[in-house]
Amino acid sequence: MEEYAREPCPWRIIDDCGGAFAMGGIGGSVFHSIKGFRNAPSGHYRRLMGSLIAVKEKAPITAGNFAVWGGMFSAIDCSLVYIRKKEDPWNSITSGALTGALLSIRNGPGAMVGSAIIGGTLLALIEGISIMMTRMSAEQFRNVGPLEQPPDDPSQLPPKSIFGSGSETTQYQ
Repeated sequence: MEEYAREPCPWRIIDDCGGAFAMGGIGGSVFHSIKGFRNAPSGHYRRLMGSLIAVKEKAPITAGNFAVWGGMFSAIDCSLVYIRKKEDPWNSITSGALTGALLSIRNGPGAMVGSAIIGGTLLALIEGISIMMTRMSAEQFRNVGPLEQPPDDPSQLPPKSIFGSGSETTQYQ
């Protein structure tokens, strides 16, 4: 239950905003370094400089965009937890949809609807995969009943038949 290992809601917003900024900074650096390298003029030095300049100019913008998205998502998520008085996947899905809609409000209602659908769908996929992985990994931590558990002491095994159990003899016939 990772929801219970997280910070309480006012601090969760700051924590998620900082985490999103770091993710955007790292991902933006990788993306813009490749893009700057490919778009630079030929020559190793020029391509290296094009890569570094692209990272210096555009990676902080990507990091800031990620931070805004993460902060708004967490603020909406915390608000929904407060209003609904429970923490479940519907809060995250609704937060993703509302975040997508609010961040595209300047582009009009059509863009808001499209961004809300994309945000809600992405968060639904993430939550669904998270629930599926939790259920799959929970099987290994299942309590084993006394009848299913093999005995620790070999002397506790049932005695073998003198003539075999029948499976040894039937395979050679």
